[in-house]
Amino acid sequence: MDIDLSKLKGSHVFLELLSESHREPIRVIAKDERIWEFNKMLLIDENYDRMYNAYFDTALNKKQMGGQQTFVMRKVKDNSIIGMTRLYEINSKDKHAMIGYTWYTPSVWGKVYNKESKFLLLRYIFETLAFNRTELRAVGQNIRSQKAIEKIGGTREGVLRKHGYRNDGEIKDTVIYGIIDDDWKCVKEKLMQLIAESEND
Repeated sequence: MDIDLSKLKGSHVFLELLSESHREPIRVIAKDERIWEFNKMLLIDENYDRMYNAYFDTALNKKQMGGQQTFVMRKVKDNSIIGMTRLYEINSKDKHAMIGYTWYTPSVWGKVYNKESKFLLLRYIFETLAFNRTELRAVGQNIRSQKAIEKIGGTREGVLRKHGYRNDGEIKDTVIYGIIDDDWKCVKEKLMQLIAESEND
């Protein structure tokens, strides 16, 4: 799938496709326990570099995760990297995709960047790709992430109980949220309002 990156640039944040050149800058940025507090995707210990390389290699491989596009998110004002996100399980036949593996540096939590990046991705899914559905998931322990998805209009559709294990060995539930094309008009209006309100933060 070819991505039109010109449609993934907002007033505050823009998305670019992940490349090998991002490996070392992101290695430093991602080495923050606060980012991985709940999903434990990476552990900040003596295994960090090994785990990070495996994580990055998977993110870089477009054939993984049912076909994926991995993005680096940058601030418009200074070009600084603030996080990563992915479109994955992209199904053009049945017209649905998932948004996930999203994280941000703690310095931008609660600010405009997550809201605008979600707006850009959802707009791309529903208006450019003309898909019917997108799905977002959150680890059961991560209440902050669940509230953020609900705030932008995601519908909580269910919980996969004892769905797997985190890298620290703790069992996890997975909470599933969906947004469909019928929802998009209201979700779009809500996101635009949230973005406008956050611009003054």
